[in-house]
Amino acid sequence: MVQVGETVTPVGQDMSVATRRYGTIVRHLTEDPLVAVELAQRLDDDVLVHLAAALGDETRRRAVEQGDQQAVIDDAFDHGFGRDGMGVLPYIEGPFIVCPGAMVSKRKANHTCRFVSVNDVWIWDSYELVHEEKRSSPGTDDGFRAVALLTPVEGMELDVVSGRLRSGQHQVDLVVSFVVRKGDLIEVSQRNVAAMRSHTN
Repeated sequence: MVQVGETVTPVGQDMSVATRRYGTIVRHLTEDPLVAVELAQRLDDDVLVHLAAALGDETRRRAVEQGDQQAVIDDAFDHGFGRDGMGVLPYIEGPFIVCPGAMVSKRKANHTCRFVSVNDVWIWDSYELVHEEKRSSPGTDDGFRAVALLTPVEGMELDVVSGRLRSGQHQVDLVVSFVVRKGDLIEVSQRNVAAMRSHTN
């Protein structure tokens, strides 16, 4: 109920004021990207966490709406695997990070594999996963190939883990690490675990 002396703003006017206010913020952010850094520095921790989550959700929403997931996946199955059957390193295609993965087995209890982890979580369990598709390995080898799609969220960390199973014992051989920076996928390190292991034996 409106009290005596209280000023009431029409809903339409309220919305137009909000639009102008957001429009000013958007204009400043667009004209000078450093404003985003200044804004982030002024926010308290709770607001910063909520803003980061909102930006990630919006990035995923736009990728899902704008990208042709199936076309990107089909192309990756055609061109995203080497002669050894292993997936190539992740790459950006349209609004997605494309992550091929595979397991190839020539003999029982032995296989080679390469899969991606996202922020220290295997990609198939990751909240960031947009879509994943698996297909049987071509030819006579046992195993499968998979293509997973992510959206490039700032600061996202990816580890491409190559390993093998020999006589029931699984070993990691190589880890290639990437980070998402300003929409690009940047390689930051390679760790040859097999070489390190051989030096310690």
